[in-house]
Formats: sequence, structure tokens, C-alpha cells
Amino acid sequence: MKLSELKTIDIVALGYRDSINGVSYFSSNVFINQGLENYTVLKIPFQNGYDLQYLNTSLNEVSKLFKRSEWFKRYFNKSMIEEKYNIKITDRITKGCKKRELFHSRNIEIIK
Repeated sequence: MKLSELKTIDIVALGYRDSINGVSYFSSNVFINQGLENYTVLKIPFQNGYDLQYLNTSLNEVSKLFKRSEWFKRYFNKSMIEEKYNIKITDRITKGCKKRELFHSRNIEIIK
């Protein structure tokens, strides 16, 4: 897929907070071009992070699909990506999930 073919990024994350140690965790599914021919899903595994870390991590993983782009070579936040590349990005996180509900794996899975 070329960067010019990228139209939408939908990020759906689950959040878990370990109340004993006070650490927050998340995992996310990143839906790229949902409803189009070149539809792809990235499954980001369980890792620690709080607030908008799920968004930054997910967008960083998408940028790795386009290693020759300026987006991959330097940091771009959500609004910079939307403006420069004309991509619609939506995100949401469901907090208060159980640890077993999050995606556990060692690697990021790419599903086409």
C-alpha cells in the first residue's frame, strides 16, 4: 500500500489499570482503510502506557508501513498527520477492562 492510498485510520483500544502497582496498560486494534479493498488491521499487543500513549504507539506502528515517508522519519502527532496527508483518524479507548481482555502477544500482528 502507498501512503497516498491511505484514507482512514480507526484506533480502538482497551485499557487496564493494575491497582496494586498503579500501572496502566493498553492494547489496540488499528483498522486501516476500513471498508476499502486494501483494508488492513494491526493488532498492537499489551504494553504499559497511560493517557494518549495508545494513540501515539498505534500511529507510530502505522508509520512503519511507510518507511520512505516524512511521517516515519520524524514525529507527527494526530492533527499533523490529518492535515499533511488528508487522512481521517478516529480513536477511542475503553478503560476499566480486565487484563485477560487485552491482546497478549510478543509481536504486532498484521491482518489483511
